[in-house]
Amino acid sequence: MTVLVGLKCRGGVVVGSDSSATFTTSTPNFNTIEQPTKKVFVIDNKVIVAGTGQIGLGQRFSAAVEKAWNEGAFKGTSTPLEIAKRLCAAGIKDFGETSVIKGQYGALVAFPCGKKYCLCEFSVSDFQPELKDENIWYVSMGSGQTIADPFLGLLRRVFWKDSPPELNEGIFAVTWTLHHAIELNPGGIKGPSQIAVLSPDMKGDLRARLLDDAELAEHQDNVLGAEGHLGGYSQRLSGKTEPSKEIPSP
Repeated sequence: MTVLVGLKCRGGVVVGSDSSATFTTSTPNFNTIEQPTKKVFVIDNKVIVAGTGQIGLGQRFSAAVEKAWNEGAFKGTSTPLEIAKRLCAAGIKDFGETSVIKGQYGALVAFPCGKKYCLCEFSVSDFQPELKDENIWYVSMGSGQTIADPFLGLLRRVFWKDSPPELNEGIFAVTWTLHHAIELNPGGIKGPSQIAVLSPDMKGDLRARLLDDAELAEHQDNVLGAEGHLGGYSQRLSGKTEPSKEIPSP
């Protein structure tokens, strides 16, 4: 059970997930135990990989992405779409070696292409790639998708109707979406959140990194502040308070 969230922002890419791994038996829908695990991986400080589905397939796809990176598949005159197709082919080839049935694994990959930062979804149904752009700039995957998608749609409608969010706003949006899915938790989705970003460093080079505990706590505080502000709106609806003219900043 997993929830993955990815945003292509103005200034970088954000990828996040929950931290729960569910152990199952051969009996369908029968889970045994649940424990924390790492779901967001950073390769060579350049590429972010997060997956949903069987852990073993995630290990294999991450290894395939790392191999492609080490062999220079992301460099030269490649376009983002060409890189996405290569990763798709590498994943499908690896899965085919052991006759993996379609629909067992999907992934989000954030990667650099020259000076461009890219976010690609590899669908669970057929593992075909879809690059996110300025029009479709957010995605969620996993068992928590039915919770995350409507929430992301609400955030877009309220905050970012015409263009993607700035990077810091995107981190806030991913944090809030993960918090929302974890709190509702249909089973097998638990914290803490794991979030990685791909963005330019001080020299302008694209770098991927996991947010540390202090950064995660800061954005979690912003989420609690936003929820508190919305909670106070009920006082206005009941006529107990005058509407505030001050708009809190994230």
